[in-house]
Amino acid sequence: MEIEKLVFDKVDNLATEFEEVSHFIFTHPELGNEEFISSKYLVDKIREHGFKVIYPYCGLDTAFRAELYCGEGPKIAFLAEYDALPGYGENNNQNGHACGHNWIAASTYGACVTLSKLKDLFNGTIVFIGTPAEETVGGKCDLVDRGAFNDIDASFQMHLGAENNLNILTLAMDSIEFSFEGVAAHAAAYPHMGVNALDAVQLTYAGINALRQHITPDARIHGIITNGGQAPNIVPHKAQCQFYIRAANREYLNTLTEKVINCAKGASIMTGAKLSYRNFENSYDDLKNNDNLRQIVKKNLIKSGITDFIDNDEDASGSSDVGNVSYVCPTFYCEIEIAHDEKVFVHEEEFLKYADSKIAYDRLRKAVKAFVLSAIEVYNNPNVLK
Repeated sequence: MEIEKLVFDKVDNLATEFEEVSHFIFTHPELGNEEFISSKYLVDKIREHGFKVIYPYCGLDTAFRAELYCGEGPKIAFLAEYDALPGYGENNNQNGHACGHNWIAASTYGACVTLSKLKDLFNGTIVFIGTPAEETVGGKCDLVDRGAFNDIDASFQMHLGAENNLNILTLAMDSIEFSFEGVAAHAAAYPHMGVNALDAVQLTYAGINALRQHITPDARIHGIITNGGQAPNIVPHKAQCQFYIRAANREYLNTLTEKVINCAKGASIMTGAKLSYRNFENSYDDLKNNDNLRQIVKKNLIKSGITDFIDNDEDASGSSDVGNVSYVCPTFYCEIEIAHDEKVFVHEEEFLKYADSKIAYDRLRKAVKAFVLSAIEVYNNPNVLK
């Protein structure tokens, strides 16, 4: 009880600063890999509390890593996000934090700062990692690939959402672009001299549509044609299509992605168009939420005043780069309800009314308290991570 009171009092005393961080990021919305103002602001702020900072980090201009050593022990990372989304405002031409990444930045910053003021209570290293471009290319994927989490013993993040959900499911995802090269010809006079690349794209779609009947219910395959030719009277000699392929776990997704690629290979054989393909975005892994961390955080969320959790989340949602982190180190990730009286969903215009509101600030304090209590418990009993 004594530690709980120390944590709660410290968070309450620092809460105004955390709210200012949320507000600053909210009012400076920047798109993925363009978060120069937001990332520099967070770096400057965390340096004021004695953290040593690497910025930029791992070759990403808007990524950073801040650390404060507090004795020999686990390294626990809190993952900040700060990229916004496009297409909001009266003319649909403004950026906005309709996913609440301003709140994510503030809550993880708040956890690190509060822990830095209570460092006599534990031994270990506090790590604050800035992860850009979650909404687009998935900065955490690049950070994972470059070893940013190899020395991390546990990582934490919470996200605002429609419900209090400790059982988040995210889908592993591959992004494949298929390019076909045929032979151009006059479509009326000499069609027999052409090789139709667009036919190969259409046959790829037909193959995938047939494949859908024989995939597991959690899987998703969806795509677009990005190049279908130049003019109706020319046999298309170049055509392209892009697909997202998703599934509830990486192992099955690897098998499914190979089947999708085989659809394109078959189309190439049938038409004679040459096929090439590539991953046009990072591949995402599914989320492996650590059960021990989940139980610890749930207990401390309840102590902090966040209850009313939904029982389960059987329907997987989208994909997130935090899944890649969870394959490297024990990870906790959840959603915190943003509005109790109505369902408000991320990416909607309505969400902007709540992302930097008094309600969000209330959730911010409670989330930081739960983060800090949980981190101290892990620092002092690292066996829970085994």
